[in-house]
Amino acid sequence: MFRRQVEVIGEENQQKLSKKSVLIVGCGGLGNIIATTLGCIGLKKIYLIDFDTIELHNIHRQFQFCKNDIGKYKCKVLKEKIQRCNTKIICLNKKFNSDLELDVDLIIDATDNFEVRLEIDKFAKNKNIPWIYSSVEEWRAQIGIFKKTSFEIFATKSHIPKGQLPPMVNLTGSFASLIALKVLLFDMDEKLFYIDFEENFVFKEFSL
Repeated sequence: MFRRQVEVIGEENQQKLSKKSVLIVGCGGLGNIIATTLGCIGLKKIYLIDFDTIELHNIHRQFQFCKNDIGKYKCKVLKEKIQRCNTKIICLNKKFNSDLELDVDLIIDATDNFEVRLEIDKFAKNKNIPWIYSSVEEWRAQIGIFKKTSFEIFATKSHIPKGQLPPMVNLTGSFASLIALKVLLFDMDEKLFYIDFEENFVFKEFSL
């Protein structure tokens, strides 16, 4: 099943993936892309957590949902859509908080809420595991790998999320998934990546 992937990462690393579990917080636009792209790379488990239901305005950028899904829980619908391979998909239909009892190797943020990200950071620090921050607005995106650095220094609770373009959501979610793959297999230093495509394509990398 993973022959073309094994050609890139090798059989030993493929076996390593089969023992890894990840938690994706948020099943909206970024969550759709991240869960879909990681759902068939050979992971042991993927936990999805989201309390929200699907609305009409979600569909243009939340690619796994359609009009027939309106009113249904995002977590439950996404779980059904990504069950293509052998990875066990577990839906947690509730709000995330740092007291959650889960044994995972990596957390991936797919929210648009700084307070939730602070809870993710607290959970990750308590478990001594890395987490990946992902954010997209208009033509810009940020993806970060956090380990020891506190996310609180980046938090702005008064921030109001701006609009989103489906291709930027797709690009950001795919990039976050690629970073997740590298973190799971090879580990990575703490970094923050910045993408701006409003005019010319700009990509910047910062150490944390």
